[in-house]
Formats: sequence, structure tokens, C-alpha cells
Amino acid sequence: MSDYKIEELSAATIVAVNKLGLKPGQEQFVSPVSYAAVAAVTTPESAWQRVVLDGDRVVGFIHGHFDDEASEDHFKAALWRINVDATVQGEGVGTFAVNALLDEARKRGLDRVTVIYEPGDAGPEQFFLNVGFAPIGETQYGETIGAFTL
Repeated sequence: MSDYKIEELSAATIVAVNKLGLKPGQEQFVSPVSYAAVAAVTTPESAWQRVVLDGDRVVGFIHGHFDDEASEDHFKAALWRINVDATVQGEGVGTFAVNALLDEARKRGLDRVTVIYEPGDAGPEQFFLNVGFAPIGETQYGETIGAFTL
């Protein structure tokens, strides 16, 4: 595993985040419908957006969401999005990013973090299970809600 570091998303790194590649078939799993529906009513203050760097190269992106006022519990502390460049998937980048998000949730005194994902062969389900999320329910759109208890 490389010596990864995490830093806040910035104007200097956003272009690289937009260029992160996916493996074939992963495109349909990038953003669940539930998040798109809620994003229209969230505030920028609730976003926790970070990039994972390997040296100077952006190799991953994670978007956490923290909102004590969210109408549904699974939106109060959530892993909103994670992207790892196809060339480094399986090398610990995603786990590193998730652990950083979980550390932030602990600092905020939270007791769990959720994630919503669509089931499917090329989807992220196995990754989320491997890092410790467990299925706890389903959204109105048929997506899986997973939770990591801190």
C-alpha cells in the first residue's frame, strides 16, 4: 500500500477528481437516485469532500454528508459518494478514504455512518461489506441502505 494522504477538495484538485476513471460497468453505480433527490435541498455546509493523494496524484475522492437536521436518519451522517481511479482499485485507496470519513464522524461524536448503493454485479456492495458496512434496509427506489456502527 502506498503512503496515501487526504486533503480537502479544492480548485487545484477538482479537475483531477473529474478525470478519475471507472472500470467498465461501474458507471451506473456512481450516484444513487436517493442522493440526487436529497441533494436539491442540502446545504453546502453539510458536505465533507476530500481527495486521496498518492504523492501529488489524485487517486480517489470521497464525499461525506453530515446534517443533524436531516429529515431521515440515514442522511444525518452518510458516505455520499466515493470514487477510486480504475488504475488503483483494490490497492487500499477506498478503504483509506472510508476510514478518514469514519474518523471525522467520530470527531463529531456520531455513532454511525450510512451509505446507499444500488445492488449489482459491478457495483460497490462487496466493497462496502468488506470495510464494515452492514445492510439495514432499503430506500423507496430499491437501493440498499448500509450502516457502519462506530
